[in-house]
Amino acid sequence: EGHSHLSAYERKRLKNITENAKFFAALKLHESAARLNQLTTKRQSHVTRRAKPKKVEDEPTRRRSMRLLRVEPLDIPLLETLPPAAVEEYPQVPVGPLPMVPEDQAENSKWTEAVLGTWMRISELKAEDADKGTPDIKRYQESLSSMVLSEENIRKVVKARVCSMAIHPSESTILVAAGDKWGHIGLWNVSCGTEDGAHIFSPHSFPVHCLHFSPCNPAHLLSLGNDTLRCGDVTKAVFDEICRSEDSFSCFDFLEENASTAIVSHWNGDVAVVDRRTPGLSSELSADIGFTRARTVHVHPLNKHQFLAAGSVDVCVFDVRCLKAKGNKPLSSLTGHTKSVASAYFSPVTGSRVVTVCADDKLRIFNSKNIQVLLIFKKTNKIKIHKDTQPKPGWAIWDPKQEHCFLVGSMAQPRQIQVFQDTGNLLHSFCNVDCLSSVCSINVVHPSQNILVGGNSSGRLHVF
Repeated sequence: EGHSHLSAYERKRLKNITENAKFFAALKLHESAARLNQLTTKRQSHVTRRAKPKKVEDEPTRRRSMRLLRVEPLDIPLLETLPPAAVEEYPQVPVGPLPMVPEDQAENSKWTEAVLGTWMRISELKAEDADKGTPDIKRYQESLSSMVLSEENIRKVVKARVCSMAIHPSESTILVAAGDKWGHIGLWNVSCGTEDGAHIFSPHSFPVHCLHFSPCNPAHLLSLGNDTLRCGDVTKAVFDEICRSEDSFSCFDFLEENASTAIVSHWNGDVAVVDRRTPGLSSELSADIGFTRARTVHVHPLNKHQFLAAGSVDVCVFDVRCLKAKGNKPLSSLTGHTKSVASAYFSPVTGSRVVTVCADDKLRIFNSKNIQVLLIFKKTNKIKIHKDTQPKPGWAIWDPKQEHCFLVGSMAQPRQIQVFQDTGNLLHSFCNVDCLSSVCSINVVHPSQNILVGGNSSGRLHVF
């Protein structure tokens, strides 16, 4: 009352304010706040305590950098300077002829004389000409089934991964040569059956990419390293040097039956012609064939002037008589490869077939006469291709006794070496669960006997 001049809303507002004030006054909040303030004030101590000083011995000693203070440490031995991490290096071999003396053996050792004497003796025997026909497939398959692997025919012949192999053509003694990635060549007389039958030589500084016994004189073992081509002559007990180059070699093959000339491929894609009869260490001719990389070269078994070169994705046939420094054109090209080609070889008798191994896990069979692809088949198990300083492939090689059959190492389990017909038919698989547990990517077959040798990445050879 007394606020009649106000509107209804203002009067209601004033009424609410008055009622709220009476309610809060009834609660006596100011008295409760005063009591609470008195209680908290009593609990607080008016005496200020002094902080207890820390004992000196309890304080941690401050570390000071002796280096910053330029003070030599007392009674503390200095750490020796650690040598740099060891880097794998190839052993350096001197230029020129090298004595044929095994590692860790004195010259004229009885074991050295024994293996070299065996090599010389079997080389003097004239091997009968192998019947390079096409024997009946059924009979051939039976002969493959009769070949077995036993523990005594397994030996670590070289120190590192096997890069190449060759088998002596002797029909009385099994003598195998193997080259590894460190430049060693191992000779193993399998027939002697003793621990002293294997010996290691060091004629190269780099991987031994290719090995061949001379077809006209098996007392000569020709070996190709990255920088040099050598001839191991057992009659002189020396590794002679035939050719040397600053461009890395990759493969070679003989252009003539007398083994006096050879075609040599370089990793950079060039090829060279080498004549052993001329003095000096240079090649007769170096030719650019248009390849970016050349892995293998192989001479036609009948037309010795023709050779097959395999590179990155290139496989071509060339005529050595037409080679020149630049601008070389192939006689024919074997096309269809989509990735790097590991190897390409003519069939052994007529050269009418070519087998290639490609990194796409496919084997291809070509008719070399009309350059027609006869067969492309994908292996169910990948082909092992090593990746190293210079890639080393798993090769498919023809059996020199059979025009239509070839062998290739397989990564299938159990580990095995497979024999195929040029029709793609799998004839046989060499395996032994107890004795063969690794992939044999490099293989070699005896030219006249039922003998197969497979080499693995640890330097071990397996003889079936």
